[in-house]
Amino acid sequence: MTQQNATETVQAWLSHFDNALKSGDIARVTALFADECYWRDFLAFTWNLKTCEGREEIHAMLKATLAHTQPTDWQLEGEATQNEAICEGWVTFKTAVASGKGYLRLKDGKCWTLLTTMQALNDFPEPRNHQRPKGAEHGANKQRETWQEGRAREEAELGYTRQPYCVVIGGGQGGIGLGARLKQMGIPTIIIERNPRAGDSWRNRYKSLCLHDPVWYDHLPYIPFPENWPVFAPKDKLGDWLEMYTKVMELNYWSSTECQGAHYDEAAGEWVVKVNRDGEEITLRPQQLVMATGMSGMPNVPSFPGAESFEGEQQHSSQHPGPDAYKGKKCVIIGSNNSAHDIAAALWEHDADVTMVQRSSTHIVKSDSLMEEVLGPLYSEQAVENGLTHDKADLLFASIPYKVLPDFQRPAFDAVRKRDAAFYQKLEDAGFLLDFGDDDSGLFLKYLRRGSGYYIDVGACDLVASGDIKLRSGVGIERINPHSITLSDGSELEADLIVYATGYGSMNGWAARLISQEVADKVGKCWGLGSDTTKDPGPWEGELRNMWKPTQQQALWFHGGNLHQSRHYSHYLALQLKARMEGLETPVYGLQPVHHTA
Repeated sequence: MTQQNATETVQAWLSHFDNALKSGDIARVTALFADECYWRDFLAFTWNLKTCEGREEIHAMLKATLAHTQPTDWQLEGEATQNEAICEGWVTFKTAVASGKGYLRLKDGKCWTLLTTMQALNDFPEPRNHQRPKGAEHGANKQRETWQEGRAREEAELGYTRQPYCVVIGGGQGGIGLGARLKQMGIPTIIIERNPRAGDSWRNRYKSLCLHDPVWYDHLPYIPFPENWPVFAPKDKLGDWLEMYTKVMELNYWSSTECQGAHYDEAAGEWVVKVNRDGEEITLRPQQLVMATGMSGMPNVPSFPGAESFEGEQQHSSQHPGPDAYKGKKCVIIGSNNSAHDIAAALWEHDADVTMVQRSSTHIVKSDSLMEEVLGPLYSEQAVENGLTHDKADLLFASIPYKVLPDFQRPAFDAVRKRDAAFYQKLEDAGFLLDFGDDDSGLFLKYLRRGSGYYIDVGACDLVASGDIKLRSGVGIERINPHSITLSDGSELEADLIVYATGYGSMNGWAARLISQEVADKVGKCWGLGSDTTKDPGPWEGELRNMWKPTQQQALWFHGGNLHQSRHYSHYLALQLKARMEGLETPVYGLQPVHHTA
């Protein structure tokens, strides 16, 4: 099929789709979908992040949402393309309250996948481009207030004489990016951060830390990294960028502030949030509360018999200061994922005696292979040269329903496995336990399902393969002794330092700590898809649990993930909060039931 024919095919489908929706004939709408079909919606129809799988689910969704959504004006944006049996293209549309954008894939003339996303509220455009503020006030005015005076007044009032509409707990990359979205949408917001400076959540990590994701994947909203920014940003450089960003985006950022507790006042329809701001006790009463404490925010520290008797140092990877003090020391790393490898390599470089204890198999992918075989088509210099901005790439990735994402990912990781066969053989010869996920779908699915179980190799694997980093694999920890660790096979490891690179717990652990266990259980586990794979128990849920969307606790939201996710999904979370602040009707369809409380 030629590109012209593909365009005509998609345009014809959209015309039928538009007419069927306008007439309210849901049976005609669903007849346009294939036997296997998926409709992923971000707010436009459902005021939720929701994937409908199959005609029956699509029918039920439209029956509940079509009357208030009033979708119209479905248009193909640009030309459609043909990819084997699939015609695909970008679409735009309108609803009663918003403009939308999406991506459509047709298989044999019927819809296989459809993404619909809300992009902007009609009556509340962001002040950007044609809507940008003037800045200067021309003319004469005896009551003139300068920009600086206005900022100072806002900072003095908000949280004291005027309550914020939203409080964001956590001022790391997620809270800062979301804060920028909320600021641009005119939502009075305070970001609470316990560290003294924005960016400290990165600065405080072990000194060798760099991002493993490339720059094209990691831009923040509104201000992309400059063209000379390194591909993999060092932690302190990123910390400085976040601090600059917080200032330039004029965020109301309360550093050196700790949330001491919060509860929801049902009668008043607001949260009561008690904070300590640099020694001052303050009570905030926002209508919306966002937990942006980080998907990797609550350290998971295992409890091993005898740990209290250990006479050396014990620390979670999040507390590890770096390798400088451990030259000549016997260091044991419990874990074999990203932090474990990074810390082990840095300790080896500083002449420590390092042993990694690998209790279960790990997915390894070399950084160059990940960039070229997996990320490159969407996030790379070549992608940018081909006209694929990071915003377009975000939508293109989102257009793949999670149910079929393994099928999209498997060929790329098969190519990685073939390309790096000799590398993997060396690791296995050293005794390292490897996997590519339960279904061989690779890194991203492991990340989405469990947020752990992988390492993007930037050099540490060669040290493991050569024996420079010693390896004990397939064993557990029997007990901790004053100067050693006894493993489950009865062997013993001498240790001066134990680093628990054992990951993090679910974000609702922060809700338990700051609000109550009852609320934490009410909203349930954050993250995971219900894939019924390792550490992601079923049933299938189709979207990430509780992230960036309404939860079972009114006015409580969770925001986190990597820089790509924080950038993309902060847009939809901000739209949901803006709509509520302005009093728009936001009937949520498909609020997820809770299957797992932790």
